[in-house]
Amino acid sequence: MEQHTLFSAPSGETGILSESAQPSSSGVFPDKAEFHAPGSAPAVAKDMDASRAAVLRAELDHHNYLYHTLDAPEITDEAYDRLFRELVEIETRRPELQTPDSPTRRTGGELLPYLETRPHSQRMYGLDNVFSPEEWQAFVQRARRQLPEASDGIMNEWWADPKLDGLACELTYEHGVFTQALTRGDGETGEVVTAAMRTVRNLPLRLRGNGPFPARLEVRGEVLMFRRQFEELNRRQEELGQKTFANPRNAAAGSLRQLDTSITAARGLRFLAYSAGQIIMERGGEAGRGPWETHAELIKALREYGFETPTGGRLCRGPEEALAYCRRMEAERDGLPFEIDGVVYKLNDRDAEEALGFTARAPRFAVAWKFTARRAKTVLERITIQVGRTGVLTPVAELRPVSVGGVMVSRATLHNEDEIRHMDIREGDTVIIQRAGDVIPDVVGPVLEERRADSVPYEFPRRCPVCGSEASRLEGEAAWRCLNMSCPAVLLRSMVHFVSKAGLDVQGVGARWVEELVKAGRVKNAADLFTLDVRELLGFERMGEVLAEKFVTSLEEARRTAPLERFIAALGIRQVGEQTAKTLAAHFEDMDALERASQEELMRLPDIGPEVASSIRAFFATDSNRTLLERFRAMGLWPRRREQPMREETALSGRRILFTGTLSRPREEFQRMAEEAGALVASSFSKKLDYLVVGENPGSKLAKAEEAGIAVLDEKAFSALLDRKGEDAAR
Repeated sequence: MEQHTLFSAPSGETGILSESAQPSSSGVFPDKAEFHAPGSAPAVAKDMDASRAAVLRAELDHHNYLYHTLDAPEITDEAYDRLFRELVEIETRRPELQTPDSPTRRTGGELLPYLETRPHSQRMYGLDNVFSPEEWQAFVQRARRQLPEASDGIMNEWWADPKLDGLACELTYEHGVFTQALTRGDGETGEVVTAAMRTVRNLPLRLRGNGPFPARLEVRGEVLMFRRQFEELNRRQEELGQKTFANPRNAAAGSLRQLDTSITAARGLRFLAYSAGQIIMERGGEAGRGPWETHAELIKALREYGFETPTGGRLCRGPEEALAYCRRMEAERDGLPFEIDGVVYKLNDRDAEEALGFTARAPRFAVAWKFTARRAKTVLERITIQVGRTGVLTPVAELRPVSVGGVMVSRATLHNEDEIRHMDIREGDTVIIQRAGDVIPDVVGPVLEERRADSVPYEFPRRCPVCGSEASRLEGEAAWRCLNMSCPAVLLRSMVHFVSKAGLDVQGVGARWVEELVKAGRVKNAADLFTLDVRELLGFERMGEVLAEKFVTSLEEARRTAPLERFIAALGIRQVGEQTAKTLAAHFEDMDALERASQEELMRLPDIGPEVASSIRAFFATDSNRTLLERFRAMGLWPRRREQPMREETALSGRRILFTGTLSRPREEFQRMAEEAGALVASSFSKKLDYLVVGENPGSKLAKAEEAGIAVLDEKAFSALLDRKGEDAAR
């Protein structure tokens, strides 16, 4: 008679395995293992698919955890794939058997129309920063003064983690099952990224262990891309001729916000948990801190639930240990698999955390100790000049390659002639390089004591290095420009801009392929792109059939559907960016109407001054531009103004608004929300503004607004205005 054994699956399900279905020493179950609830052996024969699917889910979840969280796989990729394909086959045949935590839901493929937003149950705050032992000690002393009854032991224990450079996210688990994911957003409201987060391989879709689990558990952490995955992603982007990412944080944020979740699934994102939001232990119970009295206990519980936590997190007792930890992490940061830019300290005692509470923008019980910018010394071998799409001549420092924080740097911008003169930087100088914000290479200045005796000041060229035309520097500008619109460099950059996200936003037509087509002489202006066919493209090296089809299809789609504002922005009219293009597209019927507009009519529009108006008039006065427009008209790329639906009057209707500083979400999102509420979004400061919305480090615009008496809003005040009706605002 066959024997049965009680089995607690890695997913938390408990059932019975027949004697012939015990896992091997490698953890792999036999192909036909039977799994069912105790006392229900006859039901196995009744529904083998259900029992087999349960075994496969448990086994795949177990191996996902070993591979993606512990980095300790027990089976080969081929063995894993066999189990996975079998589960896919069962769920395809029996869709009702697919559970919310099924591993097959990690592959993505769901197409979302947009990212909706939802409020957080508890606000997700940012962190204040300290930069030195003195500032750290001052932060600790403030916490002591605000909590005088706390013992020295409590105030001396701080949990320390590396400060991850990714996208903050909050995950909700109900009775142990993953149900929702929100980005941090503005702290009060986040974007719903549940479908995308299901594809993150190290994320438990069901908490590990046998429970009981909290009725509701909000796990907070960072979505990030490890260095290895980031390098692989950029390599693939280059091969496809698509834009590469500047840093892992941008790559992670962009990948998580994809509407096509199969793209997210292919990006290799990771989630590292570091704290918790709302915790409700029992159905109908009240929110609290849960059974974990210290942060160290909470982190231990998260690890047992199956979460990966930041490498190197530990408890520091006293200021000396905290300082030593920060210095050690700064020294070891380049050896970590992910980017960090500091250390986060949280008071270990969770009752004390609750008692300290929050300021308007940050917790009083936690702080980020930011590392200093990483610097290196190297030689500036020569200064070269790049020519941009508007003809701007930008000086670039060509450096003897040097590692700055684990990244090889060989080039850095020198901005303009005035900056070179101000720093007195010369070819052949030994210079100090830093990665500003740990991302962008920046020349700090020369090491004067190491300057060569035969060194001479750098003379900025007065002619374009590409076409030889005389360069011009307009009054009030720092930039020198090539004004020859037929300059090959200007043409190339213009065409790259035409198909870029800031232009027509043509998917699948990358900068590298535009450059190849221009170099081959096949494409001489943007209209030529629309005359390409698949057969012709296949003649280019590394252009496969799938890529060629996408190239042509994407351009055809853009030709048929491009909105007027995108078309205007794509033309590259000097000083006309995306926002000004929207203003023009809202006022003029088509390009014919825009061409007929006088300087005075243009200047009556919001955000358009005499300089912008003159630039628009100059564009239409140029014969080559009019010829190009006629080609676009002949091929059917001639969009017309879209009628806007009648909007309900809001507090922002007709108001001029400008955003500045670092906001909690991309600035484009705030601009879109303002436009949807009827506001006129400006691209530069003017005294005509009604509101200036400021984030962190707002710069000179804040002082200008205060001096001009313009209303200044933070994000919270801006959000409040969005919700108010026109008559409410008037009161």
